[in-house]
Amino acid sequence: MENFVFYNPVKILFGKGQIANIAAEIPTDAKILITYGGGSIKANGVYDQVKSALAGRKVFEFGGIEPNPHLETLLQAVELIRQEGIDFLLAVGGGSVVDGTKFIAAAVPFVGDPWDILAKQAPVTAAVPFGAVLTLPATGSEMNTNSVVTKWETKEKLFFASPLVFPRFSVLDPETTFSLPPRQIGNGIVDAYTHVMEQYLTYSVNAPLQDRWAESILKTLIEEGPKTLANPTDYDARANLVWAATLALNGLIGAGVPQDWATHMIGHELTALHGLDHAQTLAIVLPSTLSIRRDRKWQKLLQYAERVWNIVDGSEEERVNEAIAKTRNFFESVGVRTRLSDYGVGLETIPLVVENLQKHGLAILGEHKDVDSQVVEEILTLSA
Repeated sequence: MENFVFYNPVKILFGKGQIANIAAEIPTDAKILITYGGGSIKANGVYDQVKSALAGRKVFEFGGIEPNPHLETLLQAVELIRQEGIDFLLAVGGGSVVDGTKFIAAAVPFVGDPWDILAKQAPVTAAVPFGAVLTLPATGSEMNTNSVVTKWETKEKLFFASPLVFPRFSVLDPETTFSLPPRQIGNGIVDAYTHVMEQYLTYSVNAPLQDRWAESILKTLIEEGPKTLANPTDYDARANLVWAATLALNGLIGAGVPQDWATHMIGHELTALHGLDHAQTLAIVLPSTLSIRRDRKWQKLLQYAERVWNIVDGSEEERVNEAIAKTRNFFESVGVRTRLSDYGVGLETIPLVVENLQKHGLAILGEHKDVDSQVVEEILTLSA
């Protein structure tokens, strides 16, 4: 097992009615900015719950944060915070709102152009404290340090991470997700699944506990995902999905093991270029990555086949092929298509993706640092 440092200070408030308890987590004299997306929280009752919990507090609002949050929008929130002296943020929404709020939190005290936090990986030395009320299980952003932001003007999608943007607390009430459309739930399942695969399906370093944790999350998503799609108000199934998505990327299963993330980096470029949902790009890229990189991932693919999909018959090659096919079929079964052509994207995108990866310092990817431009081309060609 590799050396690691694991630290996660996020307080989780899980279950029904937990939004009512957020006031106790926020300083009584704080000026609070609620950040949210397109307004669905006002239709599903979450907004009213938050406002009720914060009754009597100094509260400001900033809505309109997009899926794949736009730098241009987030900078408007930064200006508002600076003008009003706001000192606590509350992200109410899915991963994009939480990601955007992390960037806002880091950008407010930042000296210089805040885009440098992403484009130049400028160090984050301070951040406005914030909490989160999650309404979409997918990204794990509610319990990690990661943030992905899109600069709409230049079609660049970049990320940063800093321990200073851990949420102080996150509310995970499965009932707040009941009104989500099937597309967003399917996306969330694929997103969480791929997060696990990026940390698990690499090569063995004799870390059986991390492997078993990862496999248990994958099996839970396989079992509970279809249940919660079939019956969106099944509390138990939705609760299991919400918690699985959080655990998929809170740092625990990735501690001490090699990680890949090539699928994500390629996927980010597809989103930036074509506006595809994040999970759609993952569903396109992951099966092809597993196929193209099978020689480097062989033993883990066999382990994955047996432990996650119960594939024990046939030659090693047959088992690997079946495991990859089942992965693709699972994504399709939860409503997320897995081919570029499904989204009207052709092979002409490949040189653009390769060029942008090189531009962003991501010319070499993967757990072995050997996924170069040629391999990216092979992966995307197979994804057609």
